[in-house]
Amino acid sequence: MSAAARHSIDGALTFDVFGTVVDWRSGIARDGAELGRAKGIDLDWFAFADEWRALYQPAMERVRSGEIAWCMLDDLHRMNLDILLARHGVDGLTEDETDHFNRAWHRLDAWPDAVAGLDRLSEKFILATLSNGNVSLLVNMAKRARLPWDAVLGAETAGAYKPQPRAYLRSAEMLGLAPERCMMVAAHNGDLAAAAALGFKTAFVRRPHEYGPGQTTDLEPDGAWDFTAEDFLDLAAQLGC
Repeated sequence: MSAAARHSIDGALTFDVFGTVVDWRSGIARDGAELGRAKGIDLDWFAFADEWRALYQPAMERVRSGEIAWCMLDDLHRMNLDILLARHGVDGLTEDETDHFNRAWHRLDAWPDAVAGLDRLSEKFILATLSNGNVSLLVNMAKRARLPWDAVLGAETAGAYKPQPRAYLRSAEMLGLAPERCMMVAAHNGDLAAAAALGFKTAFVRRPHEYGPGQTTDLEPDGAWDFTAEDFLDLAAQLGC
């Protein structure tokens, strides 16, 4: 019996986006380098991308804990960008320049297998984001990278940041599906664990270069996930697409 037959899914695939579908590190470093050339700013832009990403979870935790009111990821990214620019002594940027750089998260490139793999998966399943990104960010990213989502869901539509249960459950509800008819697809074990606890099927997709050549986390599945795939094309093959 095939893996697809043993672990059948008749419904939706919901995707983590940053790191799983798109290469955030290279995209941020690329836009940073463009800004640096234009403004004479000499920084290690890959290191800057890593620093920016490192502030991601702490910023969302301030919302999850109730320390600050709900705000979308664009706003949290901007708060974190302002911190980093000050930390590195970068001044002299106009508001438009700072806003444009903040929206580098809207302009990320998909991993090389992502679009072709998603196209194959879309023949059989509903494809939806289940991301902490806000709707406008995910829509702009999808248009640029040609990501074939059927629905753009996640934190903003749920009013909760992963791994809060509402982020997952509200997304399934908006698709009109029980959690058991959804599969969470992610490169991050923690995301899959949170989804599985709520009844989602799970698929771990390896992204061993998300954090660059020295990545030490999420290199292997650390749970009994329903599927483990090398990339989206491998996942499509396992799911019979």
